[in-house]
Amino acid sequence: MSQKFIELIDQSQRVVVFTGAGISTESGIPDFRTPGKGIWTQNQPIEFKDFLKSEEARKETWRRKIQTDKVLSIAEPNAGHEAISQLVQSGKVSSVITQNIDGLHQKSGVPEAQIIELHGNTTYCVCLECDTRHELQPIMDAFEQDETLPLCRECDGIVKTATISFGQPMPIEEMERAKKATLQCDLFISIGSSLVVYPAAGFPQLAKQNNAKLVILNREPTQLDEVADLVIHDEIGPTLKSMIAV
Repeated sequence: MSQKFIELIDQSQRVVVFTGAGISTESGIPDFRTPGKGIWTQNQPIEFKDFLKSEEARKETWRRKIQTDKVLSIAEPNAGHEAISQLVQSGKVSSVITQNIDGLHQKSGVPEAQIIELHGNTTYCVCLECDTRHELQPIMDAFEQDETLPLCRECDGIVKTATISFGQPMPIEEMERAKKATLQCDLFISIGSSLVVYPAAGFPQLAKQNNAKLVILNREPTQLDEVADLVIHDEIGPTLKSMIAV
């Protein structure tokens, strides 16, 4: 398996890597769907419309953020992230499209310009009115004191983490960048994604339809396994590390 994986990369000129939650679970970050363990099985997601209209919903969102950040803030890139970073640095990988919001690709050394975050980033905040960026820690500190909800320093608009919530429109610029990168690649590697969340999961299909080779590396089967050129059901970090070491 690993030899065919290496051959597909060697034969390619422009590789796109697409990552999902499965790559970050090896850094200790829980995924969203695993029964009994996934974030959504423990707390029902808060809809974007409710976040906008309800002060209590916003407070509950920040309470949850404080809890999840205890894990996210100490998470470090694992062997999978580092292997992808090495592929980017080698010039083989043009873009990393990710469904993850943890910033671990940046931490691993992938240049910001080559990362396309479809679901945003939870390591900083933005104003929903004027898009001003706000750093996370001062907001968290103030909220922990007396549950003060953050307002934009520029326009007094509502501030939230720079992530895409349930019911919130997908980011147009990132979706266009992802589509362009997918159509330009000759090898698309999907890593750690269940490939059930659309529209993001449509990119592997688009790559295959555009005659790119498709590799799927995931612990569990996906609905696109039957059309992929190579499928590997195994641990992500060790698999990628062994491949890069060859």
